[in-house]
Parts: sequence; structure tokens; C-alpha cells
Amino acid sequence: MKRLYKKEMNKRPMTKKGKRGFTLYMVLVLMMCCSVTTAFASNDPIAVVNNLSDFIFGLIRAVGLILLGFGVVQIGLSLKSHDPSQRANGFLTLAGGVIITFAKEILTLITG
Repeated sequence: MKRLYKKEMNKRPMTKKGKRGFTLYMVLVLMMCCSVTTAFASNDPIAVVNNLSDFIFGLIRAVGLILLGFGVVQIGLSLKSHDPSQRANGFLTLAGGVIITFAKEILTLITG
């Protein structure tokens, strides 16, 4: 099979309609990139901080749940293979997952 190089490739010429469509597309892309939108701030800045805090703690909770699941799987595999070191690591991962999952509640209890 013969390779086609740039010199040998046949290019189809762009028609007037194609050039007009491409120009319109490029103008629309540039307008979207250069347009400025106004950001309206909330009246209560504490609400914004609370929303951000809830979002971050939601992400932390998701990581904790993943660790919980991994810890349970590790404990199950260690029981199957009778490996005590893997079992200890599984319990440590499980405990860490519980602490990370309930980090917000723990901090709330500590701070009052």
C-alpha cells in the first residue's frame, strides 16, 4: 500500500459557502471567548463560605467512603487468604475511612 505524502494528497477546494460557514463559526467562537459576564455576589458572605465548606466536606466524605469500601474489601481478602498483616492494614484503612467520612461531625463535636 502506497503512502500518500502531503505533496501527493488531493485537497478538495473550499467552496464559498464553506468559507462563509467557517468564518461565521470562528466569529462565534471569538465572541464567546471575549465576552464578559457579570458575577453577582451574594448579600451574605458567610453563606458563600458555608456553601464552600459544605462542598469541600462533601468531597472529603466521598474519599472517606471510598476508603471504607477499600478497607472492607481488604479485610475480606485477608480472611480468605489467612494473611494477618493484610488484615491489620484492612482494619486500619477501615478505621481511617470512618474518621474521614465523619470528619465534619467530629469537628463540630470538638468545636461545640
